[in-house]
Amino acid sequence: MTEVVAAPRNDRRQRRKFSAEDKARILSAADECTGRGDLGELLRREGIYSSHLSTWRAQRAKDGLTGLEPKKPGRKSRKDDKDRLIEKQQRQIARMEKELRIQKALLELQEKAHEILGIALPRIEDVSEDDSSSSSDSATRRSR
Repeated sequence: MTEVVAAPRNDRRQRRKFSAEDKARILSAADECTGRGDLGELLRREGIYSSHLSTWRAQRAKDGLTGLEPKKPGRKSRKDDKDRLIEKQQRQIARMEKELRIQKALLELQEKAHEILGIALPRIEDVSEDDSSSSSDSATRRSR
C-alpha cells in the first residue's frame, strides 16, 4: 500500500481572508450575542479572535460596509487621479520638448549643410507657390 505525503511547500498554513460579506455576517451575529458565553462560542465557531471583531467594528464605523472590503497590502499612494494625470502630462510635455530640441538641431544642421554646399534654401513663400503650381500642373496633365 502506498502512502500519500503532502509536499513541504504545500504543507504551510495559509492566512485566512474574509470577504466583506463574511465580516458583516460575523459582526451582525456578534451584535446579537446577549447571553453569557454566546460571543466566545461564536468566536470559537468562526475561528477568529476578539481583536478581529474590534478591528472590523472600527472599519465599519469609519467607512460603513465599504470599509470592510479587503485592502491592498503595502504603502498607500498619496496621489489622487488628478495628481497622476498631471504627472503623466508633464512627462509627455518633457518628451515633446526633447523631440522639438532634436528637430531644431536637425534643421540647423540642414541649414549649415546647405550653406557649406552653396545650395540656396527655398523660402516658405516659394514652397507654398511651388506646391500649388505642382498640384495644378498635375491636374492639367491628367485632363489631357
